[in-house]
Amino acid sequence: MGNAKSGALSKDLLEDLKMNTKYSEEQLYVWYQKFLNECPTGRISREQFESIYASFFPDADPKAYAQHVFRSFDSDSDGTLDFKEYIVALHLTSSGKTVEKLEWAFALYDVDRNGTISKNEIHEIVKSIFNMISKDDQKNLPDDENTPEKRTDKIWDFFGKKENGKITEGEFIQGVMDNKNILRLIQFDEPQKVQERLKEKKQ
Repeated sequence: MGNAKSGALSKDLLEDLKMNTKYSEEQLYVWYQKFLNECPTGRISREQFESIYASFFPDADPKAYAQHVFRSFDSDSDGTLDFKEYIVALHLTSSGKTVEKLEWAFALYDVDRNGTISKNEIHEIVKSIFNMISKDDQKNLPDDENTPEKRTDKIWDFFGKKENGKITEGEFIQGVMDNKNILRLIQFDEPQKVQERLKEKKQ
């Protein structure tokens, strides 16, 4: 199955990733070698993705969130991510442009992939985010957002939808861009802590 050239990154893919992410050619080659070491088949399964994700959050339960993240990047729904999908996932979740990030966030929340978001879908993602927030940190959250239900209500009320309404992608992106507070509520904002943790390990 094309194993002969699996060790090399194709020129087309390299150019595509250089244009669409912040990574340099050197970085992409390094990522690719690492990717092949971890995933010799050239594809990463949901289980592998979950275990990589879990290693960043030893004190939490990121499984549900990791599954949603995986689904949102598995563009062809085949249950695996290829190198391109994997790199785009890394890029978007760490440093993508705001609109790109919000398009991804919409895909994350659109659990059934029908092009709109319901209140139940928001609750499902918010619940998975709460699994990743330590109990101590949860105690420090404001009263009106310290449970998945309260946070879901707060997000939903912001969009001014009826209980059984739907949010389109355009409404979602515009709404979040108009109100940075909503951005904070819809995302799991831990990357800084992950970076700090990684730095500590190196010392």
